[in-house]
Amino acid sequence: MIKHALRGRCLRDQTSKYLSSIAPNKRIIGHEKNLWVEYSALAVKHKAVNLGQGFPDFTTPQFLKELWQEAIDLPLAHWYTRGQGYPPLVTAISKMYSPDFNRNIDAMTEVMTAVGAYEALYNSLTAFINPGDEVVLIEPHFDSYSVVVEVCGGKPVFVPLRPGDNPSDGNNWALDKAEFEAAFTDKTKICMVNTPHNPIGKLFTEEEMEFIARTCEKHNALIISDEVYERCVFPGEEHVRIANIPGAWDRTITIGSAGKSFSMTGYKLGWAVGPEELIKRVQAMHQTVVYSAPTITQDVVARCIEREVELKGTEAAYYTQLPKIMQEGSEILSEAAIDAGLPFVKPYGGYFMMLDTTPLGLEFDTSEEMYDVQCSKYLMEHHKLATIPLSPFFNLNKELSDKYVRLCFAKSSETLKAGGDIIRGLRK
Repeated sequence: MIKHALRGRCLRDQTSKYLSSIAPNKRIIGHEKNLWVEYSALAVKHKAVNLGQGFPDFTTPQFLKELWQEAIDLPLAHWYTRGQGYPPLVTAISKMYSPDFNRNIDAMTEVMTAVGAYEALYNSLTAFINPGDEVVLIEPHFDSYSVVVEVCGGKPVFVPLRPGDNPSDGNNWALDKAEFEAAFTDKTKICMVNTPHNPIGKLFTEEEMEFIARTCEKHNALIISDEVYERCVFPGEEHVRIANIPGAWDRTITIGSAGKSFSMTGYKLGWAVGPEELIKRVQAMHQTVVYSAPTITQDVVARCIEREVELKGTEAAYYTQLPKIMQEGSEILSEAAIDAGLPFVKPYGGYFMMLDTTPLGLEFDTSEEMYDVQCSKYLMEHHKLATIPLSPFFNLNKELSDKYVRLCFAKSSETLKAGGDIIRGLRK
């Protein structure tokens, strides 16, 4: 027994030594850590109220549960489906978006589905980036943008949204036009846009979108517009789609998310919409990665979207209810921040708001780890409040993230109350 154990250990050591000598793809070196994995584990470890990660913890809509039960009994819902998208779903997406984009969107050639907006974004980038191509990224940005660009051999070029004279207003964070234009070169292939914006909560205006679109047109750059929070625009505010700017449709891929639109992020279903010439390239990448998204999930979402198309503009529509839910959540956390004397950046849509922790008077040794990273860990460990540091959303302009942490208000009333109570007690 001992002899066999020693022999097994020896073999494991030899195998480990051999495997450690195999070099990974150089482009993934430095990207092994994942912010969301790390902070999820920390939130669990410290039993913290989770206002960090962007997932709703309230109950999924009842109609969705019922539609899921119906889908289970459909034989075809358990089979492979068309790679570019389950026909009823792409048809429903076409019906939903055609009025929004002021054009008849072809369900079979201008829409494709993916395993989450994450995969749709990945495929949209990898379908077009060649080594040496440059991609303009507006900071702060979702952390995966720059990683995918680098893994493709592309070069991210960063341009920040600057807070201007009033950093407490999300819509006041804006591009410096000269700085943005200077980021474009003859190597620029793509510009990424995100509205409603994560983590600021900014809604890009038509004037801003016009400027971005004209700059991309001037340099013959594609546009990838991440609009996963499109159904979370607060009541009375306007969501401007860059693909609707005259001349922009032909160079724009718009990304959407069922998870964000129906508060079911675990379903991992997204889509890309755009001109056939672009979508067919994204589809070519998609079919080599996963081939198709789960059929049963696509069936359920198709029925959800059909429901929304029929109920559009009514109080019964989930797309009418969701903006109100998000706004109410943001107001609960805003009131807590005001009571605590903590400045915050007012959002106008999305899931998130930024909290300025400067008045807490915390001091950390920042020689190895940034202030906001240590502050977020401190809040989890000492106050049982999970937040997300802002610096991982920046690559170049990290000084703009210095004292901010991100809060998620797409949470149940119980979670928001518990989190709000903790925020109020931070300065006591």
